[in-house]
Amino acid sequence: MAAAAAAGTAAAAAYASLKLHITPEKFYVEACDDGADDVLAIDRVSTEVTLTVKKDVPPSAVTRPIYGILGTIRLVAGTYLIVITKKKKVGEIFSHAIWKATDFDILSYKKTMLHLTDIQLQDNKVFLSMLSHVLSVDGFYFSTTYDLTHTLQRLANTSPEFQEMSLLERADPRFVWNGHLLREFAAQPEIHRFATPVMHGFITMHSCSINGKCFDWLLVSRRSCFRAGVRYYVRGIDSEGHAANFVETEQIVHYKGSKASFVQTRGSIPFFWSQRPNLKYKPKPQISKSVNHMDGFQRHFDSQIISYGKQMIVNLVNQKGSEKPLEQTFAKMVNSMANRMVRYVAFDFHKECSRMRWDRLQILMDQLAEQQDEFSYFLVDSDGKIVTQQEGIFRSNCMDCLDRTNVIQSLLARRSLQAQLQRLGVLHVGQRIEEQADFEKIYKNAWADNANACAKQYAGTGALKTDYTRTGKRTQWGLIMDGWNSLIRYYKNNFSDGFRQDAIDLFLGNYSVDEVEPASPLHVKKDWKFLALPIIMVVAFSMCIICLLMAGDTWTETLAYVLFWGSASFGTFAIILYNGKDFVDAPKLVQKEKMD
Repeated sequence: MAAAAAAGTAAAAAYASLKLHITPEKFYVEACDDGADDVLAIDRVSTEVTLTVKKDVPPSAVTRPIYGILGTIRLVAGTYLIVITKKKKVGEIFSHAIWKATDFDILSYKKTMLHLTDIQLQDNKVFLSMLSHVLSVDGFYFSTTYDLTHTLQRLANTSPEFQEMSLLERADPRFVWNGHLLREFAAQPEIHRFATPVMHGFITMHSCSINGKCFDWLLVSRRSCFRAGVRYYVRGIDSEGHAANFVETEQIVHYKGSKASFVQTRGSIPFFWSQRPNLKYKPKPQISKSVNHMDGFQRHFDSQIISYGKQMIVNLVNQKGSEKPLEQTFAKMVNSMANRMVRYVAFDFHKECSRMRWDRLQILMDQLAEQQDEFSYFLVDSDGKIVTQQEGIFRSNCMDCLDRTNVIQSLLARRSLQAQLQRLGVLHVGQRIEEQADFEKIYKNAWADNANACAKQYAGTGALKTDYTRTGKRTQWGLIMDGWNSLIRYYKNNFSDGFRQDAIDLFLGNYSVDEVEPASPLHVKKDWKFLALPIIMVVAFSMCIICLLMAGDTWTETLAYVLFWGSASFGTFAIILYNGKDFVDAPKLVQKEKMD
């Protein structure tokens, strides 16, 4: 079956050019594509969505161009419409334009807020700021003619019926980040062309040349919206087997009509564990003792095998210290599952590469080489005939599935790319990608940018170890930048991640706002100690410094004052640290303990 045919047909395409007409009674979204007469009418009072024609749009309406409808959401003040107001072209996949959404607008159906109390107004403002926060995180991509949520291999193995479906119907729900916002659109097939499925992650495209042969090289990372969240509040899996920070990364080559693809995945260690922030630099991971881990574990790998075939787990966590029990449990559960489709390799990344010995990563590459050759890659020739299929996948993980994971994924992808370019005739026999200086620079920078995008979306900062990904070696400046990013991660993980988690839960529909709810979960009364103890600690520390600077009549008197205030500040600090979980910014909307 021709892969190109499955990429997207005119019948399945969403409208590319839209105008929003606003009147006090309705929103009108006009399709401005050639030959289109459709207009979407959204009643601002009844919230009813209907299809009409251009002549029904009142001339008095206020008009502005928009680039897509993200969907609708109910907040305290009523329903809101979210639209894409700015976009930037990333490039083209097989002549299909790919866009990054760079700005959005959240429009209220209600014309006034007079029906709200002061508390409701405040809550509505907080919910709006949550939505704005999610939309401000870089990495929302869409296409009106191409299905970004599926790999080339999945698209090539579809039925004619699938190809005729709208982009919304056929999209992989794991990677449609506005799936919840478009739920009302999904129920009305006649308006599907107005709905734009949006993925979150990273896309980069480059036109490259090796030996005078030009080819397109693409990297696409799709973040799952199932069990999505921030670093320390979402770990492990849920009861359905969805792993935290699950990302599908596909590397694509397009040369003279032939297309090659290599897919990898990353995701949190797939059993029930948590690592809640508690003011310590690295909280101790806790494996749940009250649940049956095997049910969720089995569900996770059953779904992975259906989607990708054989699984090669590459576990990069430390095999000593606080990470050791996670590695041991993972290995034990793979053995207990006894599934021949799932294999396991553990590689202590930090131990093996300590003291800048990054050349030792070759040990792991050699270990995985035979498996990678067996899995192969997807290749379709210029006639649309499938030459090879990828038979299995590398599922890599570390603790966060960010820094260590990205380094290994870039090495596996390079090895696959070497084989693909040789087979396509771009590389001569005996030539290495590493020797192609111009392409090697593009390749390394793209994988480092991918690492940064995934890290910012999950941990709140850029990735660590990107100096190695960019240059092939560890640098002193890279270590300094890693230290700086680690400090920012510490602050965000402890003092702003509760809000970030709430924002994601609201956006994805894990929490729904109840307009008549008497007590808002946003108003959680804090115990006196949350304010008193930090104030006491600051006052005591200040007094200690003052006593040092303004010496008393005798040194014993000064020492007594310093010891007293020093002990008071240290003691208060110790109490705060002991009760660390109570002092961090925790999510308010969804009880994560229950979700775990």
